[in-house]
Amino acid sequence: MHKKTELKNKLRVITAPIKNANSITFLVLVGTGSKYESKDVNGISHFLEHMFFKGTQKRPSTLKIAETLDMVGGEYNAFTSKEVTGFWAKVDKSHKDVALDWISDIFLNSKFEEKEIQREKGVIIEELNMYLDTPQIYVSELWEKLLYGDQPAGWPVIGEKEIIISFNRQKIIDYRENHYSSSNTIVCVAGDIISEEIEEKIKNVFGAMAEKKVGDKAKTEEFQKKPEVLIHNKKTDQTHFCLGVRGYNLFHPKRYALALLAIILGGNMSSRLFIKVRERNSLAYSIHTSADSFTDTGYLVTQAGIDHKNLEKSVRLILKEYKDLKEKEVSPKELQKAKDYLKGTMSLSLDSSDALSSFFALQESLEGKILSVEEKFKKIDQVASEDVKKTAEEIFLPEKLNLAVIGPIAQNEKKELNLSNLLEI
Repeated sequence: MHKKTELKNKLRVITAPIKNANSITFLVLVGTGSKYESKDVNGISHFLEHMFFKGTQKRPSTLKIAETLDMVGGEYNAFTSKEVTGFWAKVDKSHKDVALDWISDIFLNSKFEEKEIQREKGVIIEELNMYLDTPQIYVSELWEKLLYGDQPAGWPVIGEKEIIISFNRQKIIDYRENHYSSSNTIVCVAGDIISEEIEEKIKNVFGAMAEKKVGDKAKTEEFQKKPEVLIHNKKTDQTHFCLGVRGYNLFHPKRYALALLAIILGGNMSSRLFIKVRERNSLAYSIHTSADSFTDTGYLVTQAGIDHKNLEKSVRLILKEYKDLKEKEVSPKELQKAKDYLKGTMSLSLDSSDALSSFFALQESLEGKILSVEEKFKKIDQVASEDVKKTAEEIFLPEKLNLAVIGPIAQNEKKELNLSNLLEI
């Protein structure tokens, strides 16, 4: 069971006791990310996340911040996505006060010194270079660029080099002032805790955080009318691609049917595409289908790396499976297997305090309400074979289809590949 409390400054506190757990995780989640940015500061949410680890008055350097939890064997990190930014610390339960003091200190008292901002530019540019040199990561960025174009949903979370270089302390401070408020912040604690005791401790340190009006994100526009292809010409050992369709957002009634559809297609080693593409045709080592839903957008995508000469063959095989799901209902046995897989992986993933804190906090931040595991299981069980078929009929349409490719394919070869004509389902 979890408990949610709202402080006077509108900051939400969620506690999730786990009896006899060894660890406790503190997660501070803020409702902002790259979708909240303007073009001239694209990447600043992620940059700001890095800057929380550079020094406070109490811990004046990166070393002092890092060694606080290193000295007790703790784990800690932060993340930035399209719609949220999070900071977390996981420690043995005997060190819960150390973790709370640490995470509240970096979150509330960071100095954001100009010299540290200048240093961090080099770090983040190297992080960006790493992603650009990793085609199985970069192709996902191209996929979202293809779907959404020149708007926040289509921009990279990390930003672009020219914009990153332009950041200074004033821009960092301005963004924090305009997007960090007690009203869009959640503190979630999971582990062997007493809820009332932890709530009081959190109130004592986060209760003074300012409540203020924060900037909202622009609504994502979707305007696709025909199949689209984006090719990034790069010398690689494999051709990497993302092939998929526009799907549903977090609030859509068919969201769970979409998740099961993705599992049936390519969610595990007994899925249709894993067997067809890898085991029967030896075209890929790894192939995976996932359904991603955000507050105002969503998609289903299949990703794989294959030999350069096998791109068309691979695309045809995947599209055939997409088409089959439109035309025939999945059997009760196959659907039940997907349901049991989804529930089983969800259950296993929530064994740890860090996963449980994310489970509750992300729901509260993105959806404004929290479903228990049992409530989610009930929604999964309610999906029928006809729901999966109707979902397939709605999403597997030529005008929703997209293909992003990285490989040694020059633009003048695009017509020879005839990919646009190939993208028919």
